[in-house]
Amino acid sequence: MPQLNKLRTALPGGPGGNPAPPSSSRLRTALTVFFALDGFLFAGWVVRIPAIKQQTGASAATLGLALLGVSAGAVITMMLTGRLCHRFGSHTVTVVCGVLLPLSIALPAQTHSALSLGLVLLVFGAAYGGTNVAMNSAAVDLVTALRRPVMPSFHAAFSLGGMVGAGLGGLVAGGLSPATHLLLLTGFGLLVTAVAGPVLLRHTVAKPAAEAAASTERPKRLDGRARRVVLLFGMIALCTAYGEGALADWGALHLEQDLHAHPGIAAAGYSLFAMAMTAGRLSGTALLERLGQTRTLVAGGGTAAAGMLLGSLAPTTWLALLGFAVTGLGLANIFPVAVSRAGELAGPGGVAAASTLGYGGMLLGPPAIGFLTDWFSLPAALTTVALLAAAAAALGYGARNVAHTGASE
Repeated sequence: MPQLNKLRTALPGGPGGNPAPPSSSRLRTALTVFFALDGFLFAGWVVRIPAIKQQTGASAATLGLALLGVSAGAVITMMLTGRLCHRFGSHTVTVVCGVLLPLSIALPAQTHSALSLGLVLLVFGAAYGGTNVAMNSAAVDLVTALRRPVMPSFHAAFSLGGMVGAGLGGLVAGGLSPATHLLLLTGFGLLVTAVAGPVLLRHTVAKPAAEAAASTERPKRLDGRARRVVLLFGMIALCTAYGEGALADWGALHLEQDLHAHPGIAAAGYSLFAMAMTAGRLSGTALLERLGQTRTLVAGGGTAAAGMLLGSLAPTTWLALLGFAVTGLGLANIFPVAVSRAGELAGPGGVAAASTLGYGGMLLGPPAIGFLTDWFSLPAALTTVALLAAAAAALGYGARNVAHTGASE
């Protein structure tokens, strides 16, 4: 946590340099493309997990251990990416990760054992974790410069990319091998990075003179109360991202294995979940203006809990799909709100801390589901998503009176 709290996003051509003339609209478009690409590639991987599980001969528990490679690689990289962004600029780190992520996604389909799968997923997880922290760091700077609450739009792009990636994955699941599918994703990802990357490398975010001068000063330390509040919102992000990760990696398997859905329908389950999240996030700004942050957190957590109970325990495929959609609507804005509140309290360092906890939950959830599946069953394991969504609602209500907390030297 200490190094995360000290994270400050440095952009190419920062203070003391001679930045290129800013183009906020182009930067926003390029960042949106990277968020969408991230979701698209991740969804392309998750819809092929059932086929790769069969290819490697892994049980639910060993698959869970292999998926832990994604978690370990991502969390370790997230802890380091802040320093890289500070030194080289979040735009540069985003572009580098935009090359590494497509290259790494082709590796899992080349494996034939759970051990080798876990090892290559370490690499994939490292690229995925670095991409997410770097993109969010760059987005924080842009949101600050625009002085508009547009962060939900970036996360909507991630969800939209996931929806499209899962949908296309479902369409090609019966006709393309995992190796061919993931190799095509590699080529597409590299092409998108080649087009959008130069925009990030050429342009920077314009900072007001006062902020530019302040950025050269020694970073402030958060006092104990501020650290605890940032941790609270990080835990809210973790509880909700756990559900997203669990549905991404296990939702298709639940539909195919437990409810005997066709592989294409099973793959569409995550696509439907991502579509609901996209719709919820696109309406997130209006929802926040109408309900406020606390009510949005509580209503979202309660809705997601009810939806996931239906999705995990429903006796038919169509009811389960409905539950997935309701869960997506409920979870849609909790993560962006939690990260935004952490940023209000602690600046980019708070955003980085909450994001890291959140994405850690997304990546640690799937292995936990694997172990619980072996001990109980996959439907029972998926009910933990509902439990944590309810916990997020309770934490959000408990944080209703949290005031803006300053930092101390």
